[in-house]
This record gives sequence, C-alpha cells and structure tokens, in this order.
Amino acid sequence: MINYQKHTLPNGLTVVVNRDRSSKLAAVNLLYKIGARNENPSRTGFAHLFEHLMFRGTKAVPDFDTPVQMACGENNAFTNNDYTDFYITLPKDNIETALWLESDRMTGLDISQENLETEKRVVIEEYKQRYLNQPYGDMSMLLRALAYRVHPYRWATIGLSPDHIAGASLDEVRDFYRRFYHPSNAILSISADIPEERTIALCEKWFDPIADNPQPAASLPQEPPQTESRREEVERNVPATMIVLAYHIGSRTSPDFFLGDMTSDLLAGGESGRLYQHLVREQRLLGSVNAYVSGEVDPGLFVFTAQLLPSTTVEQAEAALLREIEILQTEKIDEYELEKIKNKFEANTLFGELNVMNKAMNLGFYEMLGDLPLINREVTIYRSQTAEQIADFSRRTFRPENRSTLIYRAKQ
Repeated sequence: MINYQKHTLPNGLTVVVNRDRSSKLAAVNLLYKIGARNENPSRTGFAHLFEHLMFRGTKAVPDFDTPVQMACGENNAFTNNDYTDFYITLPKDNIETALWLESDRMTGLDISQENLETEKRVVIEEYKQRYLNQPYGDMSMLLRALAYRVHPYRWATIGLSPDHIAGASLDEVRDFYRRFYHPSNAILSISADIPEERTIALCEKWFDPIADNPQPAASLPQEPPQTESRREEVERNVPATMIVLAYHIGSRTSPDFFLGDMTSDLLAGGESGRLYQHLVREQRLLGSVNAYVSGEVDPGLFVFTAQLLPSTTVEQAEAALLREIEILQTEKIDEYELEKIKNKFEANTLFGELNVMNKAMNLGFYEMLGDLPLINREVTIYRSQTAEQIADFSRRTFRPENRSTLIYRAKQ
C-alpha cells in the first residue's frame, strides 16, 4: 500500500507525494505526457531526441549533471511510446537541488543549433547501432509496422527513419519543446522522508512561478480491429531464426491487460513456464521462448517470441506454439499453477514498494494513466482472476484473424 497526497498547482502541474520514513534518499520523478505516439508521422523520433536535449543544459545551468553529482545524486531518463520520464535520487536534505534543476529545464532549455546538431548525431548513431547494425535490431520495428495500420504505435520510440531527425530544423525542435514541455503536461512525483505538506510547499516554491503554455490535445487515430491474419518474412544475418506472433489486446487499464499479463506469466514465467517446459526442455524445438504484453496506454499487443534450434523448421515451431495456445484455450488450468503466479506478482509488488524511486515512478505512471488509485488496487485485481477468465481471454484474443506473424529467418 502506497500512501500519497495529490495536489495541482495553479499552472496545471500535477504533484503527487509520498512520505517514506524508511529511506534517507529522496526520489524526484518528472513525467512529461509526450511519447512517440504524439509525434508527427513525418517527424518521428522527436520525443527521444528531447530525452537527450534535456541534459544539454540551460542558459542558467549549462551542465545539468554537475549540480546533481555535487548533491551526491544520480539522474537519468527514458522515453517510450506514451511518455518521457526524468528522475533523480539524492539525499533527502538536498531535494531542492533536484527541484531547482527540473524547474529550470522545464522552460529554460538552451536549444541552440550547436546543441541540436550534437544530439542529432548521437541519436542517429544510436539508431544505427541499436536498430540497423544489431542482430534482431529491426525486429520490433517490423512487428509494429505489421500489427498496426493507423495508430502511432506503428513506429518505435527511436522513430521511423533517422532521416526524420537529420532533417529536423531548429524551429521545429523549439516548437516541439513549447508544445509539450510545460506544467500542465507534466506530473511531478516524489517519495522521501519529508512530510507531505512540506514537499508540496517546496514544489510550489520552485514550480509556481512557471507560466503554463496549454495546448489543445490532438486526437490520435484509433487502430481498427484486425480482421485478417497478417504475415511477413524477412532474412537477416542473425544466429538463429525467430518467430514472432502478435495479437491485439486492450488498453493498459482494461480487464484484458491484466488477464493478458497473467497469461504471459503462465506461459513464460521463467523456466517453470509452460512454453519453456514443453518447447525447450521436453520437445527440444527451441533455444528460447517468451511471451509478454506490451503494456502501452492505448490498446497494445500480446507477443510470443521463439528462437529456433538449427534442427527445427519454421513449420514445426509455429505449429508447436499454436498447439500451446490451443491447450490454453481448451484444457483446464491448474489452480496451483495459477496461485503461484498470483503469489509472484504480489511479492514483486511488495518488493518494489521498498524502493523510493520505484514508488515515485509508479505514482507518476498511474497518474498519467488517469487512475492513480489503481496503484493500490492491482494486487486485488490479479488475485481475483480465475482460470476460466484466462481461458476465455485466450479464446477471444488468440484468434487467427487477430494474429500478425513475423518470420525472421537466419541467412543460410
């Protein structure tokens, strides 16, 4: 159970604070509601570019990292399709250093041509190294393009092409900053051993003076239901052939997300999972296998991945995966098997609540979802799921017409 207080500043900044009496550290998390899904299809990769630019400094603080280090802190950030997250951990007595730095770069970022060109080169090189020159690097890109037709999830956080970043003008980048980096588009969440009222007062001190720049929310195209099986095959210079099956599921707050998450643990919760036991250990068809839900805000994907052994054909592996799905849909799920998964989820949740950074991040994430109390309801949701509900989810979801299949063949 995470106790918290929520407060909204006059400029629209949402503040969520938690008092953690067990830690001497403060975790300051600033989430901006800007991810790859908010980008222009002709200018993708901007959210990720800004994750880099935000560390280039401001006119007041040219080097962001040095004050953090002087305050004995650590900081980092990440971007995904739904949001961008910046976080700092430091001794609680130095919390104002984090608030000062985050409030300064919320509106004072130094977006010069020199800084922009430097980060462009970094991002383009990252694109090449991680996605173009890495084994299996473009697999997720191919899968997104296959599974989605209109929703912005059809491109990865890094973007559709490095040309989009290479061609970005200074005016375009500055406009992106003005549109998305402002108080009412952000959530500041903090966990520290400081009274909640005191933490909120400090947030008011540092963020109240910032004027908001509200922008009309752009509507995103909704992905229509998939009505036909899709398939794509590519050949790459990789060690082993991979099969990827993707099925559309509900949004992050929908009942089907939780059922899908439970199903993925049932199938691929480590070496005790069904897929590993049956397809790796017993039948010796695969070198590795996994199943997971994408967990994105809008309707996402349930994904199977399977790495084939040299002696296994694509047809054999694909048939074996579909057979495991059929078993899940038609045969009774053992209650003991289900209980183990529920216990694991509850233990992981409780363990995660011991860490101040986990708590600060999660408070920001669930507020971004629009259901902050969900942070304390999820264990109950998972506990309430039944074997029949999981079987029903499997029958509704794992249908041929809802499937996108990517065959990622190793070159002979």
